[in-house]
Amino acid sequence: MSIFAQNLEQAPANFEPLSPVSFLKRAAAVRPDGLAIVHGARRYTYREFWTRSRKLADALVKRGVKPGDCVAIMGANTPEMLEAHNGVPLIGAVLNSLNVRLDADTIAFILNHGEASVLLTDREFSPVIKSALEKIGRDILVVDIDDPECTTGEMLGSIDYESLLNEGNETEAPECVDNEWQSLSLLYTSGTTGNPKGCVYHHRGAYLNAIGNMTTMGLNLQSRYLWTLPMFHCDGWTFTWGVTAAMATHVCLRKVDPALVFKLIKEHDVTHMCGAPIVLNMLANAPAELQTRASNRIEIATGGAAPPSAVIEAMEAIGFNVTHLYGLTETYGPATVCLPQDDWSSLPLQDRSARMARQGVHYVTLEGATVMHSDTMTEVPRDGTTIGELMIRGNTVMKGYLKNPDATTEAFKGGWYHTGDLGVLHPDGYIEVKDRAKDIIITGGENVSTLEIEEILYRFPATLEAAVVAKPDEKWGETPCAFITLRDGMTATPEDVIGFCREAMARFKVPKTVIFGPLPKTSTGKIQKFALRDQAKELQ
Repeated sequence: MSIFAQNLEQAPANFEPLSPVSFLKRAAAVRPDGLAIVHGARRYTYREFWTRSRKLADALVKRGVKPGDCVAIMGANTPEMLEAHNGVPLIGAVLNSLNVRLDADTIAFILNHGEASVLLTDREFSPVIKSALEKIGRDILVVDIDDPECTTGEMLGSIDYESLLNEGNETEAPECVDNEWQSLSLLYTSGTTGNPKGCVYHHRGAYLNAIGNMTTMGLNLQSRYLWTLPMFHCDGWTFTWGVTAAMATHVCLRKVDPALVFKLIKEHDVTHMCGAPIVLNMLANAPAELQTRASNRIEIATGGAAPPSAVIEAMEAIGFNVTHLYGLTETYGPATVCLPQDDWSSLPLQDRSARMARQGVHYVTLEGATVMHSDTMTEVPRDGTTIGELMIRGNTVMKGYLKNPDATTEAFKGGWYHTGDLGVLHPDGYIEVKDRAKDIIITGGENVSTLEIEEILYRFPATLEAAVVAKPDEKWGETPCAFITLRDGMTATPEDVIGFCREAMARFKVPKTVIFGPLPKTSTGKIQKFALRDQAKELQ
């Protein structure tokens, strides 16, 4: 027996389960009067933020919520969303943040699949929630979020959020969790099938990724973070906890409107933001009279496809530094960062933008990200040309897919998470994604399954065959492009198809372009999507 194995055991003095909720507890103790949240006329200190989160936790317990139960929220970027990200996991329950852009059928599927017992819902989204509740076929406690900044929608629940909070007592709520592997949140991704898959996060992963975000973006207690990124996206890429870890200020924003964004930038001297490339494009192309600046340059992180060089140049001209991140719902959001090397600043903009388009290197809180041959699980040469699959491993990879062991096993083959993205390794070790093997379309930061759209298209009476690919789009990054072969003797217009799809799916999933004609196929009859992608690119 090794001498180091004697009397050196894990104990309360030397081991504490990691949970992102501990960041709020610390902030309330260290900076109790510090400004934690700004939203319209509302202001909350870190003491108040912690108190309200604990009251929510205790109120949910009093309403029968137990560890492992699911609490869903359909919310905008408001204080209630931030409180839910702390109060729900504090009692060992699982937070299910719903994508506010989804249709009623998908919302109903998620509520049933995740078995949510409580739904916190902002009244702005009452039309889709009302329809979804009619479809789930079971009782669920509905709590209305009546945000003063929202003037639309109806109240659907038996109680409003503030009344629920008043049922709780912060002194009776727990202050920590006892298991870092405890499921923390449930987030759904479209994947490659019609029904979304539920990614389950744990406390340890969220804690680490939040620290990774804080470190990567340089957040500190003087930072003021503007919520241009939806908090339902990978729990706000875990910035919901990362900003709190830094004891910085959350500046809430219900809707990304350039005029309001620049107003809040000036009013609160914003230092940090995140958003999909479409957000950068909106800001870069806003009228010059709106483009007010902060006192210092603003750090803005973007994910997905890197913005064009013209957008980067325009963002830099109005006081932003752009950082390119890469990640998936399965990896708590950001997993890699394109860290600029010392010599990049001296490169011409086009060359620098090409470097910034790479997915870069793995986060400091992630153990590994590389490109490998999927069959041999060996790393590809660092030549910038050999294609392989981007793979990730570490503590910030999801626990797995809820109720889907086969998909989980497939995703974790060989001890790595298989992203399905195809890429190369450059000589400096930087990763660059070249294509998405699963044909996922990323439009405005949202993942859209081509198979889901194709299933709807095949229900269109005049469709004989259908295929959907991504079409490059200056505003949205990508949009769905549908190729359809019509049945003999039948006719249709693009407007007919688009109108049909609008009745069956969320608007952002509806094809923006419809092309009629024969589909290219292999000798075995498989549709050649690569040829359709090339054709879609030529349509611009």
